Amino acid sequence: MNNLYQPLQFKSGGRLKNRFMLAPLTNTQSHSDGTLSDDEYRWLTMRAKGGFGLTMTCAAHVQAVGQGFPGQLGVFGDKHLEGLTRLAQGIKSEDSLALVQLHHAGMRSPAELIGQPPVCPSDNAETGAVGLSTEGVEQLIEDFICAAQRAEKAGFDGVEIHGAHGYILAQFLSGTINQRQDQFGGSIENRMRPISEIIDGIRARCRPDFLLGLRLSPERFDVHLPDIIEVAKAVLAAGKIDFLDMSLWDSFKEPQDEAYQGRTLLSYFTELERGDVALGIAGKLRNPEEVNRAMASGIDFVMLGRAAILHHDFPMQMQTNNNFTPVRNPVSADYLRQEGLGEAFITYMSGWKGFVS
Repeated sequence: MNNLYQPLQFKSGGRLKNRFMLAPLTNTQSHSDGTLSDDEYRWLTMRAKGGFGLTMTCAAHVQAVGQGFPGQLGVFGDKHLEGLTRLAQGIKSEDSLALVQLHHAGMRSPAELIGQPPVCPSDNAETGAVGLSTEGVEQLIEDFICAAQRAEKAGFDGVEIHGAHGYILAQFLSGTINQRQDQFGGSIENRMRPISEIIDGIRARCRPDFLLGLRLSPERFDVHLPDIIEVAKAVLAAGKIDFLDMSLWDSFKEPQDEAYQGRTLLSYFTELERGDVALGIAGKLRNPEEVNRAMASGIDFVMLGRAAILHHDFPMQMQTNNNFTPVRNPVSADYLRQEGLGEAFITYMSGWKGFVS
């Protein structure tokens, strides 16, 4: 047996009781103003009770204009503190670390949802997004930092910065979307500057043992693998984060970029010198065999998404039942209700082909 059920000590001081994290999952269950609902509270605390060593919220937007989907949890105002505090307490009472994922959708914010054109590193004709001024970028960085402080005030153990999946920080990392001429455009060092300054700001303003993670995706959404390798290398070398979360879509695939094929996409990140920063992955880890295979590749923890939707107690089941075989999709709406999903979440998952019968 690998070290799946051994604790992981983070450099800042937090301790993961096992190597399972709940991936940050869109669930559309919050109220329209971003405040926490009972359904979202139930969904997340069930996963904490089910044995996940760390339970992370969905992407929570740091500016109202950064909302990416209906029913999204907010962390941009003090009106969110009451619900966030309740949620942090509920997760931590189940012996699970509680984290908020900090997010801004950028040009992926639907105009009809936010009531104005979305914002982006540069003007974007395809989406109608408006490029941020230099002052606008500085305010964006400030609002990420303030959101982390708000999460800390609510009692969370830490935050993860969402730099993946084509959202605003990933838009800055893209050499095609980001056409800026100031200190936030051009070289990859400049394009990752918002991430670097957010990390520095959180470290300066939050307590020393406040956990800090970063999510990156190495492909799709107009980012290029060599750029993301450089970003990962830089943040690992700086050693200011506790963990790097690589969202791979498929944990065992080869890169899309032909120049990098012949080995797994993951291997380009496990080979990087990471000091005492932990490395984890998400991407089609659906059963115990795939989880074990992922851990054997040299990572420190796994992040479960759809597997955690189907089994709130996946970590416990895998530990105690040698014959644990996860259910296969499609599953019924009633099954998902029993697993703690509210109606809005079930409706959302019904849009995933073959997930709900």
